[in-house]
Amino acid sequence: MESRPGMEGRAACGPIVPYVRDASFPVRSAWRTAPRRLLDYLLMYVQEGEMVARVEDREFVFRPGEFCLIQPGELHALEGPSDTITPYVHLDVFYNPGRERSFVVRSGRVDVSGVEELMQPRLEAATGVRVPTRFVPAHPARFRDTMLKTIGIWQRRDFLGQLESHHLASGLVLEILQAYTPGGVDSPDRPEFLNWITSHMSLHLSEPLSVADMADRAGLSPSRFSQVFRDRFGSPPHKFLLHLRVQRAQDLLQHTGLSMRQISAQCGFSDVHHFAKTFKRISGQTPGSWRRLIN
Repeated sequence: MESRPGMEGRAACGPIVPYVRDASFPVRSAWRTAPRRLLDYLLMYVQEGEMVARVEDREFVFRPGEFCLIQPGELHALEGPSDTITPYVHLDVFYNPGRERSFVVRSGRVDVSGVEELMQPRLEAATGVRVPTRFVPAHPARFRDTMLKTIGIWQRRDFLGQLESHHLASGLVLEILQAYTPGGVDSPDRPEFLNWITSHMSLHLSEPLSVADMADRAGLSPSRFSQVFRDRFGSPPHKFLLHLRVQRAQDLLQHTGLSMRQISAQCGFSDVHHFAKTFKRISGQTPGSWRRLIN
């Protein structure tokens, strides 16, 4: 593993007790920071615009919806070539009794000698989990919302706000580690990974659910999501969803007096023709015939 100033050979670390040091929603025109090394972690979300991060000897271009993690001691420089909104959180992940004395290293400061005892260990050194600079949470939308909530609450600067922001930061750290720990709770390799998806489908049958949307919620690419879904449920997601729509339609046909148009809409079909065609293909009968037979 690459060494960093003042941390060679250090493996010991305190317990995981996240501590938010600074957080904000900067709205900036073209901007840049000079190279620096941090004592803490910097978590960033690109909400609007484009951000370039040069970390050690690599360059990353971040676009809207992407997350960036700068770890302690990494030589880096950041740039927004145009107007950007880049919410960020500076935080300690591991407890350090001297963390009240720690600080956000200013732009341009590369030499952090003399404050080595305040530098946080990197995740891989402390936990064995390697998290990349451009990381993808298991549930990006949920992670984004939690991060933005953390920033807003921390900025209240009152006791309860500080306490809640540290609590929310624990959830952020947990989700990052789960996403990159082999066999972690949110790993696609675990059989329970998609247990939530059938409930999500059932609750949103009247909406135009797409594989891309569901894959985004699961933190996977559409192709990977389809593969994991098929392995878990024995059917492609689109086919599984159509069967759920038809099952809902059968329930409504049996227990309500709703019209075909109303049932079609409630079950998420684009129109009555599509509803009738799909229903007959899956059940072997038209909706009208099925209603007469069951009643």
